[in-house]
Amino acid sequence: MAATNINRVVLTGNLTRDPELRSTPGGMSVCSLRIASNTRRKDGATGEWGDKPNYFSVTVWGAQGENCARFLSKGRPVCIDGRLEWREWQDQSGNKRESIEIVADAVQFLGGRDDAPMGGGGAGNGFAPHSDVPADTSDFAPQPVGARNSAPADDDIPF
Repeated sequence: MAATNINRVVLTGNLTRDPELRSTPGGMSVCSLRIASNTRRKDGATGEWGDKPNYFSVTVWGAQGENCARFLSKGRPVCIDGRLEWREWQDQSGNKRESIEIVADAVQFLGGRDDAPMGGGGAGNGFAPHSDVPADTSDFAPQPVGARNSAPADDDIPF
């Protein structure tokens, strides 16, 4: 039985620049993104924890790339689901060059369109989660001492 290889990347971070949209000679849209994602590291000298940014190049093809160019901008938090791809080429001087990029299968836009890009005071790379669905917190309201809900009837037990 042959072993199965898995090449999968899931990454969240913030855009370090505005998306760049271009087209191939065949008319296919391709969008280039640059993502910064922090890693927490402990400084050996001071013993304090700090963020170390990691930068990733991301390629998004087709209509999804067009949407990225239309709706995303520098500082916006995103989640990328894709695969790593290694490329090599020769530059104009004849030197061998290589790079590793992420080819996105899916891009999830995080935050809201009007959210402040960076340093919004929230946790998680400037992303403050929110929902359009109102939360019903009435079940968590404190009850007066001695108050007790009636015990469930036998008909209410689901088994």
